[in-house]
Amino acid sequence: MSETLIAAVVALVLGHLAQSLAASVRHYAWYADWLRWLGSRFPEDSLWRGRWGIALALLPPLLAVGLFQLALDEPLYGLAGLVFGVVVLFYVWGPRDLDLDVDAIVAARDPLSRREAAARLWPEGETPSLDGGSLVEAVFRNALRRWFGVLFWFLLLGPFGAVLYRLTALAVEGEAAREVPGETGAGARTLLAILEWPVAQLLTLAMALVGNFDTVIGAWRESGGASFNLDNRFLGAVARASVRTELAEEAAEYAEEGGSALVASELPELRDAMSLVWRSLLVWLAVLALFVIAGFVS
Repeated sequence: MSETLIAAVVALVLGHLAQSLAASVRHYAWYADWLRWLGSRFPEDSLWRGRWGIALALLPPLLAVGLFQLALDEPLYGLAGLVFGVVVLFYVWGPRDLDLDVDAIVAARDPLSRREAAARLWPEGETPSLDGGSLVEAVFRNALRRWFGVLFWFLLLGPFGAVLYRLTALAVEGEAAREVPGETGAGARTLLAILEWPVAQLLTLAMALVGNFDTVIGAWRESGGASFNLDNRFLGAVARASVRTELAEEAAEYAEEGGSALVASELPELRDAMSLVWRSLLVWLAVLALFVIAGFVS
């Protein structure tokens, strides 16, 4: 458990301190080539072109990562496994830096450049929306897919879990997704929904702890979060409600101090959304640290 915490923190810090390195190594063209090769080798009625075809794409890379993970678990008192975990988590994190993408939207000075910057938070081919609520949802959708999904499955299954999540997500959206047949893509989307459902639930819980608990839980219930439906759209409703409440509280505090209007940066929704994302991430790491401390004590 302690190795997992160390790997997560080191990979996170490296991602922010070595952004040029991250941008140069986080490329997944090999995966698109692999999916393209599968498409050229298997006929229309094959396993690859069915709902279980995604398993055929995932098996070889996951088998390789799993074998390395097992082989490096013990050598050098676990140090080799720790280094492997850091490398894998650093590789599958992101791939783009969420803070930089959000800052680019805020820094844009005209609607066209702002729309171009916002497009980085939307799936390829979709038109971005510049209203505050949609941008808040986009921030949390990207936080789940770039950060929390990878981190959750890394904490649960180690490098194997992190790679499982990232490759599944790549098969659903992005360059690699264009190489996935229709039925195979449907299977990949189902698998991704299964992988993301517990992550969205725990991210909602973290938001409740760092924000307005009653607001978050109320929005979660109203948007269907209490059901076992794999649809995680409740996360967007929770994010909107939480950010809206925080902005209202800030305005009230400013008014109590004698101000006539809330002086804030442009697009304050994005500022508060990123603040919530970071606080939620810190809650996750703090909980993991408590498990580590409890393990040492026991």
